[in-house]
Amino acid sequence: MITQQKPPLAKISSLGINFIQQQNPIMIAWWSAVFPGIGHYLLNHYLRGTLLTLTEVIINTLAHINEAMVYSFCGQFELARDVLNPNWAFGYLIIYLITIWDCYRSTISQNKLCHIAYFENYPVPRKATKPTALQFLEKKKPIIAAIYSFFFPGLGQLYNHQTLLAFYAMFWWWVYIVLSGIHVSLLTLVLGNLKESSTMLHPHWLLFMPSVLGGAIYQAYVTTIEHNRLFRISQRQHLIERYGKNRLNILQSRSFYYDHNGDL
Repeated sequence: MITQQKPPLAKISSLGINFIQQQNPIMIAWWSAVFPGIGHYLLNHYLRGTLLTLTEVIINTLAHINEAMVYSFCGQFELARDVLNPNWAFGYLIIYLITIWDCYRSTISQNKLCHIAYFENYPVPRKATKPTALQFLEKKKPIIAAIYSFFFPGLGQLYNHQTLLAFYAMFWWWVYIVLSGIHVSLLTLVLGNLKESSTMLHPHWLLFMPSVLGGAIYQAYVTTIEHNRLFRISQRQHLIERYGKNRLNILQSRSFYYDHNGDL
């Protein structure tokens, strides 16, 4: 007879805590539309998310999507048409739309698996001791994770012990900072050179940054909330396992310590 393994709510490894959770499919699809790959990160599909973020940056750069968007926002539609590379743009559009649909579909399926995991009450691990790291569930503050990611994307993920995702996000944020010229531009603006500071900005790389910053803040915030929920479930399971079968009989307990006259 073939037995199907119960879907665990969480799995702890040296690289972090992977888990399934109930989420809004529309919200996940929206984040995938903001920046392809972020929706998959919210579903904890790290490999797909990483490959999609790399695809977004590479193909967007080759197709000049961001430059065309900037010209369109400024009403310069002819320049937008001229700068756009159709050889890459059409493929980018197909991948972009299918990525959004894949996030929506995957969220619905994952919600079903999460419901089964709740129903089966599969044990939630509390810690994992590995040669490279010690991982464990603990209560944290979601607002702290969001603030860390606000100041530098990746720090909120590091707060949640998502090691690879944290350093991947920090690496790309440095790339965006350097190639967009935003820090040099801000410094020039503080010194009073408004016109010069605007010419230092590179709109193609600058346009990536709001999506990445918002996605990092949201992912760190909701991940911390989910870790706290898993911590509560783990604690409840532990207490039920340890004390659930204990029965306290008050009369027998008193008769053990007192004789018939009530004396010790």
